[in-house]
Amino acid sequence: MEFTVEHGKLYMLQTRNGKRTAQAALKIACDLVDEGMRTEQEAVAMIDPRNLDTLLHPQFDAAALKAATPAGKGLGASPGAACGKIVFSAEEAEEWAAKGEKVVLVRLETSPEDITGMKAAQGILTVRGGMTSHAAVVARGMGTCCVSGCGDIAMDEENKRFTLAGKEYHEGDYISIDGTTGNIYDGRIPTVDATIAGEFGRVMAWADKYRTLKVRTNADTPRDAKKARELGAEGIGLCRTEHMFFEESRIAAFREMICSDTVEEREAALEKILPYQQSDFEQLYEALEGYPVTIRFLDPPLHEFVPTEEADIEKLAQAQGKTVEEIKNIIAGLHEFNPMMGHRGCRLAVTYPEIARMQTKAVICAAINVQKAHPDWKMKPEIMIPLICDVKELKYVKKIVVETADAEIAASGIALDYEVGTMIEIPRAALTADEIAKEADFFCFGTNDLTQMTFGFSRDDSGKFLSAYYDRKILENDPFAKLDQNGVGKLMEMSIKLGKPVNPKMHVGICGEHGGDPASVEFCHKIGLDYVSCSPFRVPIARLAAAQAAISN
Repeated sequence: MEFTVEHGKLYMLQTRNGKRTAQAALKIACDLVDEGMRTEQEAVAMIDPRNLDTLLHPQFDAAALKAATPAGKGLGASPGAACGKIVFSAEEAEEWAAKGEKVVLVRLETSPEDITGMKAAQGILTVRGGMTSHAAVVARGMGTCCVSGCGDIAMDEENKRFTLAGKEYHEGDYISIDGTTGNIYDGRIPTVDATIAGEFGRVMAWADKYRTLKVRTNADTPRDAKKARELGAEGIGLCRTEHMFFEESRIAAFREMICSDTVEEREAALEKILPYQQSDFEQLYEALEGYPVTIRFLDPPLHEFVPTEEADIEKLAQAQGKTVEEIKNIIAGLHEFNPMMGHRGCRLAVTYPEIARMQTKAVICAAINVQKAHPDWKMKPEIMIPLICDVKELKYVKKIVVETADAEIAASGIALDYEVGTMIEIPRAALTADEIAKEADFFCFGTNDLTQMTFGFSRDDSGKFLSAYYDRKILENDPFAKLDQNGVGKLMEMSIKLGKPVNPKMHVGICGEHGGDPASVEFCHKIGLDYVSCSPFRVPIARLAAAQAAISN
């Protein structure tokens, strides 16, 4: 406040919002309630949910950051700060981390097979990709710092080097990245660990008291699920089963399945994978302690699972009794011009029903085992069929699921409920939601793909031109980060209005990355969703945003 006093009279000249840290904002809110100056609802409404990110992730030391100048900038795809030595492959990230080195994984773009290296790295930096690229989504789920889509980097992966701002960086050089701002710094900037103050718990308790929207998490591992539960998640809204296939012990069997010539060969390979899937699901159910778990069936195109290294191709050829040339022909045949609109999602289950049978078996048998171990928990697995565009697709896959699930439940001798629902992520599914609702126990909006297909923007390549759209005021926000309420939102609203009257018991949620964006959460509250699901570290943000939506509406 700026003021003056003239002849004993006080004049207020101007005021502006005081800048404050997230910890300070929480303390001020709690103090105002304790002093009777604000109600709990007013205190909850005072805090910007996005600022909570700084409480949950490491940050750069403020003094050291003042002296640093960014060498480049990408998209702040997953918040926090990271500093480490540059590595160029997932294998190197694992090897260096095992020796105690802190590393930053730098890639043109990541794919599901990089998952183990991404877990080992302090941070991830990619040349390509947007806010919902593979690197961004996975990093947010793990709570790992990520900067994506830095097109200024001239990458030479083969020779393990890249150029940025006129400097050539090599493997082992230090780099620091800020996943909140997208800034990239040359050299080492020390980081400080996140600290959660006592006021955080109080404000979250108030938020839970006033919100009506449930908050679930997107989690694929027991570790992520436990972290999300600690942060207040009330279930899993999306478990991506494909991330479970990339460990060394599993990928070989999965590749055998892809390269099989007959149904019998495919089933034999899937039989090897079944125990792993079942074990993973059991651990997820245990971590969630009876809260709902939605498991999405296999979604990505099969080319993402095939080997790229010569040694791996030879190994697969030996296992399959095929020549290296034959395996290379199979791999070449799997590549598609536009794989995100190709042979993936429910189309895999339609082409290869045995995949859906194996995954159903794993989901149901895991639930049966956990139900036996915890009779007081009400197990009710939710099976989600992705990428439906026609009710007949859902009907076909659902029939396989129901036949397999009912047979396993009957053989177990225990009563178990389960649900079969679908992701609404293709505009045609939204337009025909009244038909699809007849076969679905729930809808879950996969807004990453729904945004991609509604705009006709590629999730991974749109970063090349979106900045020009912001400069020319064609778009104000990245539609992959903040939900487009005028277009994508209308499709969501239409789906609910068409589907709910047909199936009033159906529950509806969102599991795209928009589930953790405050403005998008408010929109979800307004159109009557039952829950939002987001990355584990965004759960507190969603809880606070849901409370603010309930209070303001």
